[in-house]
Order: sequence, then structure tokens, then C-alpha cells
Amino acid sequence: MHLGEELAILGALLLIAYVFGRLGKLIGLPAIPVYMLVGLLASPHTGWFPLNFDSGRIELIAIFGLILLLFNLGLEFDQDEFFSNAGRLIVSGGSYILVNMAVGLAFGFWVGWGTREALIIAGITATSSSAIVTKLLIELNRLANKETPMILGVTVVEDIFIAIYLAIVGVVLSGETAIWPVIGKLGVSFLFLVVMFTIARWGGKWVSRLFRTKDDELFTILFFGLAVAFGGIGELLGVTDAIGAFLIGLVLGATKYRAKVEHLSLPMRDVFGAFFFLNFGLTLNASEFSTVLVPVLGAVLMTFILNVIAGQFVAWLNKLGPQAGINATAILQNRGEFALILATLSISAGLDKRIVPFAGLYVLIMSIAGPILAANSEKIGAVILRTKKKPKPQARPLMAEENIALVAAATEGLEHGEPEAASTAAERLIEQAMQQSDEHSERTRDPEY
Repeated sequence: MHLGEELAILGALLLIAYVFGRLGKLIGLPAIPVYMLVGLLASPHTGWFPLNFDSGRIELIAIFGLILLLFNLGLEFDQDEFFSNAGRLIVSGGSYILVNMAVGLAFGFWVGWGTREALIIAGITATSSSAIVTKLLIELNRLANKETPMILGVTVVEDIFIAIYLAIVGVVLSGETAIWPVIGKLGVSFLFLVVMFTIARWGGKWVSRLFRTKDDELFTILFFGLAVAFGGIGELLGVTDAIGAFLIGLVLGATKYRAKVEHLSLPMRDVFGAFFFLNFGLTLNASEFSTVLVPVLGAVLMTFILNVIAGQFVAWLNKLGPQAGINATAILQNRGEFALILATLSISAGLDKRIVPFAGLYVLIMSIAGPILAANSEKIGAVILRTKKKPKPQARPLMAEENIALVAAATEGLEHGEPEAASTAAERLIEQAMQQSDEHSERTRDPEY
């Protein structure tokens, strides 16, 4: 088997993705749309690029990417945070999902591609990309913002919803129509979910015993093998490989080796995930975008309006102000990996072929517009709410030029045996420091005065 040409082209595409990724960083774009665009350029359906590549050649690697994306999603799920604040999180995240899912389902029926297609479209438009949301919170330095726990709470509930939704979708897409077989498959799916969640919640210390090895190579083989195996088990049980990988990630996240698994799996997720998004781009045909342009623009507008409403509602539930709602709206607009996963499932289920270009164009628009909106949400809020940031007083640094000169004078006086000069400079330095402290520190007055 001679694969020299294929390897050279694939390597070139990854290097191009690196260059585009660096350029995208300059305007705050995440990697997902970059990989998709490179795949779209090299798609044999497009003919825009001299390096054409068939997606079938990396299909298995792309599946590994899908498995690791969901595996890490389960691994990073914070069970303690969820169960300790379950009521508040369910109300906040549940209301956000309910609004988006209900209207998204109605929109899916309005598009008129079919009932199963409507269910997929609702899922595509209903949930945020937790990977992009988390990354933006870090890159925009908003982890300390008052709305951040609320945003992360919504993504936690979305993760739970994704698990349940994929279980339902797996049964619906199987094509089974008789009532009792459908009920049986749903029962198996939910039993699988309950068993795995139970093990994750109370069986962490028992599972930890499987990982007693200091050999990183064997350790990596073990957790990767479990992720792939449970992906296969999930597929065999009818709940999709993605949910199987998510659930075993959830279980391993409950062990004492969670940090080590995460440390070793994140680079693997990024590499294999790049193949998944690149492969999805390769399956796209840009000429088909015109056939789904109106539904996509409608979905984008719907998502924006719903997120404005849901963001303000969730902020109100958490007793936060309008600006917090605007920040939440902007950052939760982002759509990504879950939408593409659903589109991938629709291919294997033989659904309307327009789902793929719909999901591709929708994710491209949302994953480009989302980070731009998030980066400028505070400015947008200032314009809408007509508020201005109070300029912070320009504090003179303690070691300003004058102070530096005083320190130098004191040091020089000591070195040359002139204690009086050194003492005068030191006193002046102390006086300057006290003045600055008085200017910039809040002093409390005695209640008597």
C-alpha cells in the first residue's frame, strides 16, 4: 500500500490549518471554523484548491476525534458542582434549553424536511459549544465575572441534556416504527445512562483500582481503549458511539486519576478533533449552500433572538443585571461540535442530505460571529444600556521616576558615607508613599463623626 501522496496532502492541509489558525487567533476565532474551512477548500466537491482529498481516507481517525471530544466532555463534567447546586442549575440551564429547543423544533417543522430532520435541526440550534464557551471565558479574562458561574452552570446542564438527547436521537434515527421495539430501545438506552451515571457518582474509588500503573504509555492505552470500547458499546446498544464515550469519560472523571487522564487526553482530543472537523469540511459542497441559505439565515436570526431573551431571563433568575445577561447572551451564542455530531449522525441514518450543508454553514457563521460578539459584549451593553465605564484613577506607581530618584539618592548617600543625605532621601520617599496610600485607599470613618 503506497500512501505517500495521501500523507503529503494531509500533512500540507494540517500545516495550512496551522497557518489559518494563527491568523484566526488575531481576531479571536476558535479552531473549529478554521479546520472546517480548510476541509471545505480541499473538498473534492468544491474544486477550489489544487490539493483535493477524499474524506473516506480519514473517516476512522475522524471517528476517534468524535469519541475523544465526547470523552473529554464527560471527563470535565463537574459532578460535585452539579449535585451541590442542582436546583439552581436545572432551573437556569433547563429554562435556557427549553426555550431554544421548543422554538428550534417548531423551526425544524417549518423548514419542512421531515419529522426526524426537525428533531436534528432543533438539537443543532438548541445547545452551545461548551468547548468554545469555556475557551472564550479564559481568553477574555472573564472567569472572575459575576455571570460566569451562571454561564458554566448552563453548559453543565447542556452536557446532561446532550447525553439524554443523544440517547433519544439514537433510537429515533434507527428507523424503528413499531411502538414496543421503540419503547424497548429507549428503555435500554436510559438503563445504560442510569447505570453509568450511578457508577460515576458512587463507584469512583472502585474504578480507580484499574488505573494503578505508573507507566504513562500503558495508562494512555487503557483510557483510550475504554473510550473506543464504550463508544462501540454505545453504538451496539443504540445510543450512538458519542454517548458511550461521554459516559465512560464521566466515570473516569470521578476517579482520583481524573487530572492525569485529562492531562494526557487533551492533546489527543485536539489532534483527533482536528481530523473530525477537517473531515466534516471535506464532506461539504459549497454549491449546496445556496439551497439552505434561507433556512440557515433564519436559524441564525432565531438563535440570536432566543439567546437575547434566554440570556436576560437566566440573568434575572440569578439576580444579575442586564449587562450580565448581555455577556451571557453573546458567549452562549456559539455553536460547534454538537451540531456537527448530529449532522454526522444524520448522514448514517439516511436523512435529508440538506442537513449537512445546513449544519456546516450554520456552524461556520455562528462560530465566527459568536466570539466576535463575546469579545465586544461589554461595549455593546454600554451602548444599549447607555452606561459608561468609570475611568479608573491613574494611580502614580510607587516606584515612579521621582521615587526611583529618591531611592538612588538614599543608596548613594550610604555608599559615600553621607548618612544625612541618605536619611533625607529616605524620609522623602516614605512621605511620598504615605501620600499615595492616602489617595488610593478607602478610609473608614468612626461612626461618631
